[in-house]
This record gives sequence, C-alpha cells and structure tokens, in this order.
Amino acid sequence: MTQNDFNQQLLTFLDRSPTPFHATENMVAACVAAGFEVLQERDSWSLKPGGRYVVTRNQSSVIAFTLPEDSNAVETGFRMSGAHTDSPCLKVKTNPDMKGQGYLRLGVEVYGGALLSTWFDRDLSIAGRVSYRSDKGAVKHALVNFERPVGTVPNLAIHLNREVNNGVAINAQTHLPIVLMQQEDDAASFNDLLIAQLKVQGVTDVEEILEHECLAYDTQPAALIGFKEDFIASARLDNLLSCFIGLKALLDSNQEVPSLLVCNDHEEVGSLSASGAQGPFLQSVLKRIAGTEESYQQMMAASMMVSCDNAHGIHPNYASYHDNNHAPLLNAGPVIKLNANQRYASNSESSAWFKLACQQSGVEVQSFIMRSDLACGSTIGPITSAELGVRTIDVGVPQFAMHSVRELAGSQDAYKLYAVLKSFNALKEIV
Repeated sequence: MTQNDFNQQLLTFLDRSPTPFHATENMVAACVAAGFEVLQERDSWSLKPGGRYVVTRNQSSVIAFTLPEDSNAVETGFRMSGAHTDSPCLKVKTNPDMKGQGYLRLGVEVYGGALLSTWFDRDLSIAGRVSYRSDKGAVKHALVNFERPVGTVPNLAIHLNREVNNGVAINAQTHLPIVLMQQEDDAASFNDLLIAQLKVQGVTDVEEILEHECLAYDTQPAALIGFKEDFIASARLDNLLSCFIGLKALLDSNQEVPSLLVCNDHEEVGSLSASGAQGPFLQSVLKRIAGTEESYQQMMAASMMVSCDNAHGIHPNYASYHDNNHAPLLNAGPVIKLNANQRYASNSESSAWFKLACQQSGVEVQSFIMRSDLACGSTIGPITSAELGVRTIDVGVPQFAMHSVRELAGSQDAYKLYAVLKSFNALKEIV
C-alpha cells in the first residue's frame, strides 16, 4: 500500500466516523471484510489457532486480535496497540430543546477538554446512538447521522462586544447552544427530528425515543492541505488517526505473532467506565484468551502495549511553549512521549523495543517531554499498564491544534507509524 492510498483511506474513515459509535462500527466492518469472526461477550468462545476475532462493548469500544497457527499466545505474549475512539466535542443534552425568540436551539454539554472557540461559526451536524421503544414494545438501539449541516453556534458581532479580540470568556450554558432553525414555540422537538431522520435511514418502527447519546460535529471534510499537501486537516484526529493506524497495522500484519488492537471510549473524560481503559474490557478479553489466571500472568509478562495518542508538535507561532530539546516536527516520524511523573507509561525498556521496531521499518523517531514548568496531559497508556501489569510505551503522531474542532497533522506521519506498528507486531520475542 502506498502512502497516498493509505491517506485516502484515512480521510474516508475520518469522515465516516463522527462519533465513537460510528468509528467502532466502521472498524468492525473492516475486520469482517478481512475475515475476522465477530464475538459476543455473552457467548462462550471457541478460539482456534490461526483465528481472527473482533468484539465490542457499548458499541463504542472495540478489541480485534489475531492468533497464529503455530504459536502459543501464553508463551509468546501479545503485541498490543491501543487508542481511543472519543474526541472532545459538544454533546446534546437529554432534554435539549431551547425555544424562544423564534428559534429552536439545542442545549449541549462540553465533552472533554474541547477548544471551545473553534466551535463557533462552523457548519455542524449531529450523530450518535438512539435508544427507542419500537411499535412492538421492544427496546432497540440505532445509530443516527444527519450527515448534512443542520445547525451552528453563531458568534456575537464585534459591534456588540468591542473587546472580543482581547479575549472573551465562553459560558458553556449560555453561549454554546446550537441554533437549529426558526420556528414557533410549539413546533418540532429534537426527538421529532430524530424520529424523522431514523425513518430516512430506514428505521421505521420507532414509537418513542427513550434516550439518545448525540454529538455535534463539523461537516467540513477531512483533507490534505498546504501548498505541497504537507498536512492532514480534520476533526477528531485525536484520536481516530491512531485508531485507523492501529487497525491497518493489525489487518496487514503477517499473523506470525499474537497481535491485538484495543480502541477504548471515554479517554477524554478520564477512562473510568465499563468501556474505558480503566474498565475491565481488555483484561476480560485477555483472560478469556489465556484460559487460567496463571496463563494470563505468563502471557502479560511476555507482552507489550504501544499506546498511540497524538503528540504536541512544536508550533512555529508558539515555539516558546516547548522544551527545545523535545520539540517534535510534523512529518519527521512518530514521537515517544515521556514524563517523570508517569503521566505517560514510557520507560527505557519499552522505548528500546519501540526504537528497534522503528529501525527495522526504516522510520525516524522523535521524543517529547513537556516543559518542566507546564502541566502534562495523559493517555490510556499508564492506565492500561497499571491495570494489566504489562510493559507499555506511549507514542503518537505529532499534531497542531489538539482538541480543536479541526486539527492538523503531517501527511507523512500516519503512514510512518503504520509501518512501525507492522514491524512491532512481527517481533517474535520481547524479554
């Protein structure tokens, strides 16, 4: 696969995955197309040598794994990569209707650490999961996606706030409701609009909306931009970029070593959920593969996790926010993320193995350490490492505008990290 082919598939994946539910659905579809068997957590599993399997939880987290024909996963351990399916955004409230001044607006909550100023004056759509009572009285669930621009958060004119360019405090309750349409106060509700959209999508048995998890998203398509197309611009690069890289690396690996991809939901809000990295999903799957507690412990001791979450590339307009010795450049290769206080799980051992995979794939590698006078973010890496007791490294593609409604990464870096993860998935033994 060429870099251009890879990037075109990446752009399509980004556009088709406006929510964790849609991202998970698309990853499962790619696995099924590649011959993976879909497992259900409530069923008993009969795993076979040479098998390829995929399982989901909450429709928003996914684990896919492969087993070699002639390798014992307990002895060899797994080559694991991890990412997260969620991104900071505006989440529609349960009872969102705000009517007045002749408009229907939607009340929203801020999900995660969103860069709020970037959400104004964008062409927004809405997607997510709807739970409903069917015309036969059953509780059912369906994904919804309006796909077209259906709302916006308009800025206040500068004439009404002359000091806006000196900075303005954004009030999430009063400034961020999404303007949907002009209408009389007794006209359509958001639930009415959901039912109508589900009918358009072929879901015709909705009697009543019981609950929904709907997110706003920017409809501007992902694109290669820059005078020489040096950059990828898109929503949700953090962290669907890593999800796609890990998925492609797993699907294209030679399957001679046990390999696994986990993409968890809820990383942007702390990972503490049944489907988050601090929940039991991954450990549960690995224990079912191992069979016994002792076999599980042996398997973890022989395994390694590469936690993939985007890194902060040095911004040319804000270079002073970086440590000059740890200032990653876009299109200069993946970044190892380090932190003395264990906000990242990387250490000298796991870094050495990752650097070996980089050498074997002919890819340069960079490092990132936050300025000592600035606070550091975190990832699923330390959580997964602590939960499983598995050696772990935190890496990522460098990017700008992290947590913006539209982020920016290098057009070469995703393909480079894909090559490294393929090499990592082929490491025969990690000791």
